[in-house]
Amino acid sequence: MPTDTPSISIRKAHTADSQGILQCFQEAFAAYRGVYTPGAYEDTVVSPAALENRMATMCVFVAASSSGEVVGTVACNAVGPDEGHIRGMAVRPAWHGVDVAGMLIRSVETELRDRGCTRISLDATLPLQRAMRFYEKHGFRRSGRIGDFFGMELVEFVKPLPPEPTAL
Repeated sequence: MPTDTPSISIRKAHTADSQGILQCFQEAFAAYRGVYTPGAYEDTVVSPAALENRMATMCVFVAASSSGEVVGTVACNAVGPDEGHIRGMAVRPAWHGVDVAGMLIRSVETELRDRGCTRISLDATLPLQRAMRFYEKHGFRRSGRIGDFFGMELVEFVKPLPPEPTAL
């Protein structure tokens, strides 16, 4: 549980983080189980095999507390020559409100910028209204594209990713 000024570090995930990442997903999405379709919930709260695949094909970050507990996670990858995609953002509810998600977003933006991406996309289901407000606060805008995610509406968000200003 966080203190007034929690010590959080963001780093790329290791295989040893797998159990903590799985627990993070379970805690972060438990409140949504009843409003997700079974397929959407299973794809969101990943299985050990799906997490292993994600870690092999995407850049996965974790937010770790000073005790080493995984308190948040997010993944990203380049999906085109200039577009990156974010997937699997989760923060344990006890850590909401202390900028864990903000730190994770800034980390994936840096990673994707370093890979030459100038645009980022992500998707969110309609029950995730708090997450949607967070994404909009961090510069993401609804693209107007609505997809199907195992029988649920999936809203696409996009954000331009300008290069970091160079120091003089």
